[in-house]
Amino acid sequence: MRLVRHPPIERKSMELEGPMRPWPNEPRRRLHSRLLLVALVPIVVAAAVVAGLRLIGSHSRGIGSGVVVIETNLGYQGAQAAGTGMVLTPSGRVLTNNHVIRGATQIRLRVPGTNRSYSARVVGYDVPDDVAILQASGASNLTTVSVGSSSGLQVGQSVQALGNAGGTGRLTPAPGTVTGLGRGITVSDDQGGSESLHGMIETDAAVRPGDSGGPLLDSGGHVIGMDTAASEGNAPGASSANQGFAIPIDRALSIAGQITRGEQSASVHVGGTAFLGVEAGEASYQGSGAVVASVVPGSPADAAGFAPGDLITSVGGHAISSPDDLSAVVATQKPGASVSAVILDQSGNAYTTNLKLASGPPR
Repeated sequence: MRLVRHPPIERKSMELEGPMRPWPNEPRRRLHSRLLLVALVPIVVAAAVVAGLRLIGSHSRGIGSGVVVIETNLGYQGAQAAGTGMVLTPSGRVLTNNHVIRGATQIRLRVPGTNRSYSARVVGYDVPDDVAILQASGASNLTTVSVGSSSGLQVGQSVQALGNAGGTGRLTPAPGTVTGLGRGITVSDDQGGSESLHGMIETDAAVRPGDSGGPLLDSGGHVIGMDTAASEGNAPGASSANQGFAIPIDRALSIAGQITRGEQSASVHVGGTAFLGVEAGEASYQGSGAVVASVVPGSPADAAGFAPGDLITSVGGHAISSPDDLSAVVATQKPGASVSAVILDQSGNAYTTNLKLASGPPR
């Protein structure tokens, strides 16, 4: 059975400086990331902070229910997407899946059942663990989710997934039971790529595109996981049995804590994302590097004179041998950083150019 990352519901996609595309039928409100798996992003907090979140979740009486709809514009792809998020603080710190906000040039949080909506910025994200943290602008007195623990889960216990299924803007519950614990899964995207997630909670809840980043609740209404992926059978019109997967909330909150504390690592990115402005492909002729397939108008690459067909062989003093290398090197930089790039043009002439990286969409 093929597992797909329930991407944000989106209509169109194109990749810039990196692989992966979203599920085709999602209103791509980023159950964001382009893997065909429902990815749910955990919020990051240290143990002491987690206890504080539990207290807030149990006693706060504010705006909304603690679960928000996430809407994104994918400006460089000409698309929009939708997903779900969990409110961790009254001031609007929100946990979701990284694939829900991946590639977003604008993010908006809507509080179902109210007329409240907020623009949001990305605090940080963890691509391999599919977790991201957002901060709503100008939010206050928001109801927070009631955070439980995933440590004592048992197969057979009742659960309920809650999210923006189908990208309707409304929260739809999907009841089920825990059918497995500690699952390791490989999720695929529509371009033949794949990604591995481990320690997942498996359920038979009918998790759908748009649910990514939403809570998996126990019978007491406490969050025990973040919905992230599902089998293709969970897609609208499919007939196979439900098979959904959630990131255990304890792990999601641990990552969220690291992001919140500003602790960047090999997997955790904190703050804005540097942007070069090219779509790159593999070299099809002798030599290594990343071939420029297209250049984003007005981007740093455009200002520096990059042209389709150019071969990028070095950025910031780092050798580039593939599009993945280019994506990884740019990801280590900060928006506004000045870097040099070595280019081999289509005439075979090599030259070095200096440019200042812009702020772009999360990876």
